[in-house]
Amino acid sequence: MKRGLERAPHRALLRALGCTTQEIDQPFVGVINTFTEVVPGHLHLRSLAEAVKAGVRSAGGTPFEVNTIAVCDGLAMNHPGMRFSLPSRELIADSIEILAQAHAFDALAMVTNCDKIIPGMLMAAVRLNLPTILVSGGPMLAGRRGGEGQGEAVDLSTMFEAVGKVSSEKMTLEELEELEELACPGCGSCAGLFTANTMNCLTEGLGMGLPGHGTVPAVDAARIRLAKEAGSQIMALLARDLRPRDIITAEAIHNALALDMALGGSTNSVLHLAALAHEAGLPFSLEAINRISEATPHLAKISPSGHHHMEDLHLAGGVPAVMKELGDLLHQDVLTVTGRTLGENLATARVRDRNVIRSRNKPYSERGGLAVLFGNLAPQGAVVKRGAVDRAMMVHRGPARVYNSEEEATRGIMSRPPQAGEVLVIRYEGPRGGPGMPEMLSATSLLSGMGRDDKVALITDGRFSGATRGAAIGHVSPEAAAGGPIAALQDGDEISINIPKGELEVALTKRQLAERLAALPPFKSRATSGYLKRYVEMVSSANLGAVFLSEAK
Repeated sequence: MKRGLERAPHRALLRALGCTTQEIDQPFVGVINTFTEVVPGHLHLRSLAEAVKAGVRSAGGTPFEVNTIAVCDGLAMNHPGMRFSLPSRELIADSIEILAQAHAFDALAMVTNCDKIIPGMLMAAVRLNLPTILVSGGPMLAGRRGGEGQGEAVDLSTMFEAVGKVSSEKMTLEELEELEELACPGCGSCAGLFTANTMNCLTEGLGMGLPGHGTVPAVDAARIRLAKEAGSQIMALLARDLRPRDIITAEAIHNALALDMALGGSTNSVLHLAALAHEAGLPFSLEAINRISEATPHLAKISPSGHHHMEDLHLAGGVPAVMKELGDLLHQDVLTVTGRTLGENLATARVRDRNVIRSRNKPYSERGGLAVLFGNLAPQGAVVKRGAVDRAMMVHRGPARVYNSEEEATRGIMSRPPQAGEVLVIRYEGPRGGPGMPEMLSATSLLSGMGRDDKVALITDGRFSGATRGAAIGHVSPEAAAGGPIAALQDGDEISINIPKGELEVALTKRQLAERLAALPPFKSRATSGYLKRYVEMVSSANLGAVFLSEAK
């Protein structure tokens, strides 16, 4: 873009930016920033991008900051905006590809923090295969009810559950207002192990972020230092020509899944790792997830599964400590953005608090925190956060109560609270049906707030927030909009859930299911214009990561 006689106009434009001859001659690093004033996890990313650029300059590079979009899932929740959250992932990947290719960047440093932005950036990284490093904004601190630095820790999941408590008269509006002031005390990705923090931890586990990437708090000065180090390190990766496809391998995906199981992360991680594997041309199957889960103990319980938060995980040793504890369950010879192998990175890691990170000898459970279920209700799989399910609901059989949308379910739950044993079904909320596979956090939070998350199961072809707990089974594939068996369900059908055995069944014969499905009218999408209409026409099933069909092939 900048060398040779015919590039004189290009150099003139670069000089218009204020670039000196030396800066033009140096490698160009695209600093992809997702700063926005409407996403708390991204509010502080301008300062982090400045730190990254300082690191790039200190190592002899010329940084150029460019931007892409970001959606706050919490703000998009329970209204039509949530239908745009997952689809934004593909736009983010595409926009980064356009920016990097159009401006001929030599390397990339991606500044990110929240749910769909992280996987979108990882997908772009393997697609472009330029030397790349990710820089997280870090997690939010937990709020405190009862005085700063003491009392009960609260977070965003506390807020959603509080709505259910108010609706069932277990909490007053005054108490709710007090929580509003306390639950989210500042910038950063929400304080529990929800989707954003899960994906940031897994980015570190994949080897695409420096040690500390997943857990150093957003407000800690160490986060600025880490950003500077990342800016400097991208120049080392460029000099070595170490690229994302050298780092994101089948073995690295295995490591990320094992870390996910040990942490008990968000079910959305399955969706995003599947999409990343497809983008990288790597094998990925839901059956393999169960095999990894069977072999990997659950070592940490971070909110909403437990009472610890990301700041506790960081002080206990963070991702390196968890991976060090996993030991021989990981491929330790894989390369990372440090330029060293995972095993070399973990050499000095240690667990500092056994109350937060348990040993393999005394895990919360012998199996990982996630599980994939199969059966006549989910022939292509469904995902559950096993680590957040009450023991009483691990094996369950009950009558279905069926809703055809999240909005319908929310109204139904509030007007007629579910009875113990029921299995709520929310369908036509998958990638095509939603469209956009929205999260069902409002429904699950109502159940938790009503004290029914240990008595009632919920099944959907949509997704769940990482803040969800209880017997919440999502990603049912094929989805209802694609004629999956979930579309055939009727009120009162007996549904059987067996999480230890990985089974999800309805008491109907193949013939009964076929007859019911044949009698249904053709699916008609509610998206009739704009991006969502194009998304519905292109998107694949959840078991393939909800990638576009051409990529799924």
